[in-house]
Amino acid sequence: MNGLMMDYPLTLSTIFRRGETIYRRQEIVSRLADKSIHRYTMGDFTHRARRLARALLDLGIVPGDRVATLGWNHGAHLEAYFAIPLIRGVLHTLNLRLHPDELAYIVNHAEDKLLLVDETLLPLWEKIRPLVSSIKTVIVVGATRPVPEGYLEYEGLLAKSLPAVDLPEPEENDAVAMCYTTGTTGAPKGVLYSHRALVLHSFGLALSSGMHLTERDTILPVVPMFHANAWGLPFAAVMVGAKMVMPGPHLDPASLVDLFQREKVTIAAGVPTIWMGVLQYLDENPGKFDVSTIHSMYVGGSAVPQALIEAFEHRYGLKIYQAWGMTEMSPLGTVAKVPAAIDEAPSEEMFRIRAKQGRAAPFVELRARGDDGLVAWDGKSMGELEVRGPWIAKAYYDRDDCADRFTDDGWFKTGDIVTIEEDGTIQVQDRSKDLIKSGGEWISSVALECALMGHPAVAEAAVIPVAHPKWDERPLAAVVLKPGASATPSELREFLAPQFAKFWLPDAFEFVDAIPRTSAGKFKKSELREMFKGYQLV
Repeated sequence: MNGLMMDYPLTLSTIFRRGETIYRRQEIVSRLADKSIHRYTMGDFTHRARRLARALLDLGIVPGDRVATLGWNHGAHLEAYFAIPLIRGVLHTLNLRLHPDELAYIVNHAEDKLLLVDETLLPLWEKIRPLVSSIKTVIVVGATRPVPEGYLEYEGLLAKSLPAVDLPEPEENDAVAMCYTTGTTGAPKGVLYSHRALVLHSFGLALSSGMHLTERDTILPVVPMFHANAWGLPFAAVMVGAKMVMPGPHLDPASLVDLFQREKVTIAAGVPTIWMGVLQYLDENPGKFDVSTIHSMYVGGSAVPQALIEAFEHRYGLKIYQAWGMTEMSPLGTVAKVPAAIDEAPSEEMFRIRAKQGRAAPFVELRARGDDGLVAWDGKSMGELEVRGPWIAKAYYDRDDCADRFTDDGWFKTGDIVTIEEDGTIQVQDRSKDLIKSGGEWISSVALECALMGHPAVAEAAVIPVAHPKWDERPLAAVVLKPGASATPSELREFLAPQFAKFWLPDAFEFVDAIPRTSAGKFKKSELREMFKGYQLV
């Protein structure tokens, strides 16, 4: 027997219309490239998004077309977040921190048809443009001068476009957005989200076991809109009617703290390095700023030191909650909220719990698999974390070679090695592959090693992570030179520079006689890590 409920589609269009009608007076604030502050209402935003939707239709965008964005966090980017889904296009956010060659690969693989690019990022686009073939139209956002010949200007385009209305409703399983992983193991992989997935993800974020978002909140996503959909916060914030504050390209501590105080921010989200800088800035300016309105700081991207959690709470009364997830998970997986059953536990126990990755969000199921099968939820047994749920990828876009990332019974293999406690709390212990995570961004040791061994003086090279006080981890390269050859660290760095984004380049190069190997002839990185344990970067 079937239930007698309406077959009502779960789409971003419904979230958009909710913001357009119910929360039209709510404010959206952006810090622009010139550091000026722009304010408008959600009603203004939805009206402009409909104008952008009409402009895109007039430019020939049809359902299923990928429309790329290359921009920072601001109101115009939010307009694209919804205008593209309104016309059944696919929003494709490009990570501006990647190397131009990698960005070109992603654009070509996705076959993007149109690009919206911030004026300040035109120099980056000009490096990519000769390498791509699919993009025929480029719209410049935030132009302060005439745009280059052949480009369109965003504000002028909106001014001459009528708002798009009476648009066909998308199907909830239609593709609506895509992000690419950063290519840490081979070429970047595309994750293709559906309307249904992002709507349910928005609900998950809004719940108290997620980020507990409400109409009374002022949300500042420090996490970029080009990185895993800004953790889904733009969609969820419109759904609940929260005020949004967008920092633009100004992510320095002074600019962020100014926005915290000026706009009375209640929820902020970003990677640990951001909060380390904010803490140092507050400590250097005692009593100068009032950030007491912030009730929750969500931190993800890499593990959060317990000392950082304690410092913010003891010195400023601010609570950090660690969250874990992946691009393939839209990205929310777990949040480290303290279980109600132990609300009266000593503060040290509370901090210890919040320094873990937490329990799964509703509708996210998890398990861990070791060499002998699924591991016990005992807080000790380690295994690779596997997850499933309605906002988790079941395959990569146009990548038939990645079936090994999914189990035969439909779970996604995350690559993270974890322990799971009896109540479902996970703690990431290590990674199954030798990846380096610096400031919330992945760096591939294998790619760096292969490039280094292309230098004429290098016989062998292995790259490992070493601890860094600001960036969490930074790469160190252990290098074996060919007999009679010579090379300096600066020469090796210059050799790598044209091939990688700047933040990928190793902070240190150590010359060794040999690199330890396993019995199979592979680099034994565990021994290298032990060799350089406690290494101090300068």
